[in-house]
Amino acid sequence: TNLGRRRGWATGSCKFTDSRMPKKEPVAEIFESVSDGLKQLYRSKIRPIEEAYKFGEFYSPYMNDSDFDAKPMVLLLGQYSVGKTSFIKYLLGRDFPGAHIGPEPTTDRFIAVMHGQEDKTTPGNALAVSANMPFRGLEMFGNGFLSKFQGAQLDSPLLHHVTLIDTPGVLSGEKQRIGRTYSFTEVCAWFASRADVILLLFDAHKLDISDEFKEAIEALKGHDDKIRVVLNKADAVDSQKLLRIYGALMWSLGKVIKTPECMRVYIGSFWDQPLRGSEWSRQLFEMEMRDLLTDLKNVPKNAAVRKVNELVKRVRLAKAHAYIVGHLKKEMPSYFGAQKAQAKLLANIEEHFLKVHRAHSLPVGDFPDVAKFRAVMEGHDLTKFPKLDTKAIAAMEHVLAHEIPKLMAQFPQEGTVSHSNSAVGSALTHVEAHVRSTTPPPQQIAYAPPPPQQQQPPPPPPPQSSSEQVGSNPYGAAPPPAVAWSVSPEDKARYDEVFGTLAPAGGKASGQTVRPILERSQLPVDVLRQVWNLSDIDRDGALDADEFAVAMHLTRECTAGRSLPATLPADVCPPSKRHLLPS
Repeated sequence: TNLGRRRGWATGSCKFTDSRMPKKEPVAEIFESVSDGLKQLYRSKIRPIEEAYKFGEFYSPYMNDSDFDAKPMVLLLGQYSVGKTSFIKYLLGRDFPGAHIGPEPTTDRFIAVMHGQEDKTTPGNALAVSANMPFRGLEMFGNGFLSKFQGAQLDSPLLHHVTLIDTPGVLSGEKQRIGRTYSFTEVCAWFASRADVILLLFDAHKLDISDEFKEAIEALKGHDDKIRVVLNKADAVDSQKLLRIYGALMWSLGKVIKTPECMRVYIGSFWDQPLRGSEWSRQLFEMEMRDLLTDLKNVPKNAAVRKVNELVKRVRLAKAHAYIVGHLKKEMPSYFGAQKAQAKLLANIEEHFLKVHRAHSLPVGDFPDVAKFRAVMEGHDLTKFPKLDTKAIAAMEHVLAHEIPKLMAQFPQEGTVSHSNSAVGSALTHVEAHVRSTTPPPQQIAYAPPPPQQQQPPPPPPPQSSSEQVGSNPYGAAPPPAVAWSVSPEDKARYDEVFGTLAPAGGKASGQTVRPILERSQLPVDVLRQVWNLSDIDRDGALDADEFAVAMHLTRECTAGRSLPATLPADVCPPSKRHLLPS
């Protein structure tokens, strides 16, 4: 078989030389997911250059595996009492640990709302040192911030796919800034660089932008594509006032967000109470709220593209940083007068930026802020930096030109149905019912199954044998309890990401499409054939997302040294397919 021939080349049984054999494309054949590819590229080719030129001290801290494996993040920013905590409660359908809601400033800390098996809170210092949490970089802000940071864990369907970040309300004047033991603006910039969506919430009665809020918004520069503006509590005013409030909000934003494009503003009332106002107003709010929910549903679907985009921006900054430091190092004297020479270089840093720009044709947008770069470099000795490593720069350019585009080729085509997208939609069913309803919803929105007429009929039970039909005991034992699926939710999300890259037709992937993925395990063909037979539970010659997860699970079990079962166990079979198993 082709697999056998490929192994023959790998073990040297074939006498072809390397010059006669085509080179393999390593990324496409080695990595199971986009996150795995990005982690390997960063560890092997990007981080060594960042550490050599101390990139983490000039920009954001060095990245860890947990930053790539992290769930998509939604950051909420706004002044006090604009409804940030209520918005999270609205999405979750319930309260979360540590939530306080009131007209006064209630949230006094950053809260990361994450998934957990039980309701609990975790202190910020514990989160910052957890290897599996994407918050290691927050250690740079010290205990002054970590004492005002905590995690809230609860079992909510939505949190399987996203992490929500609640922030303290911004007050006006100096009173808030004096009381902080950390830089609110720098912390917001850290979260913004890792967030997939940034929600700026405004209250219909609170349109002013304070000085600190203005600085926080200005710190979001470079992340304009992530920002969504929400005008909350819009049903508390009549239609005429709403039009004037909308115009005033756009005017205020135009003075802070320096962009020629108009910001998209979602208008609504995001809490668990019925919408007020006229029929025209309610229809407007429902359409606007549906648009925002659709935007949020696409967050997990676009998470892989977002990670690639952020890494590309980071590589460009690191490349420009290496050129700048290498140029300044070259201008330094070899023996005497280093301190005076460095002071002179930093005093004319704009001129040297221009020289680097012209010498290497670097885009102006890749250069750092002049004042910030000068301030950080004043604390370093330029003589201790290495010279410009042209080979390392060439490796970074190869990552940008070839290896990252190779990872992009693994993404599903535009318009392909994303399984995580549909899962998020099911987690927001209670919210969609709120914005669709024409009658006032209940006071407290709770998770509830859809109406009976919308449910799919349950699958028919397997046919009983004649002996079972005749001799069945009406006083027999109760049926056994349902068995938990051995594929964990984390593994299932990972397998769904790989399945999405196959561009399945009608939710199914053919054997020819799945074969290259399974062959990466380097298992014998006979074993892979048995894996396919066990995974194709409905025997239609193709695998859906659940069956593909079974195939990946069995493959991983085999590579770990475990043997395949003769028949598919009930705990390995997905719950949606268990009615097809023989009794």
